[in-house]
Amino acid sequence: MIGRIIGAAVGKRMAGRHQGAKGMLIGALAPTVIRRAFGPLGLAIGGGYLAKKYYDNRKTHRPKY
Repeated sequence: MIGRIIGAAVGKRMAGRHQGAKGMLIGALAPTVIRRAFGPLGLAIGGGYLAKKYYDNRKTHRPKY
């Protein structure tokens, strides 16, 4: 049930002003895509992305002595 609620919210957000069948299809597929995306490969890609953002942030805010 929670997956359907999340799917409806994601579908509504992604469809934007094109309400109707497009939003419904995106909302119906969103929970499946989210489940697949956050598997081990998705976590590894997400972790790499966060590590790069952290590294870039540290590099730009490093004090210059």
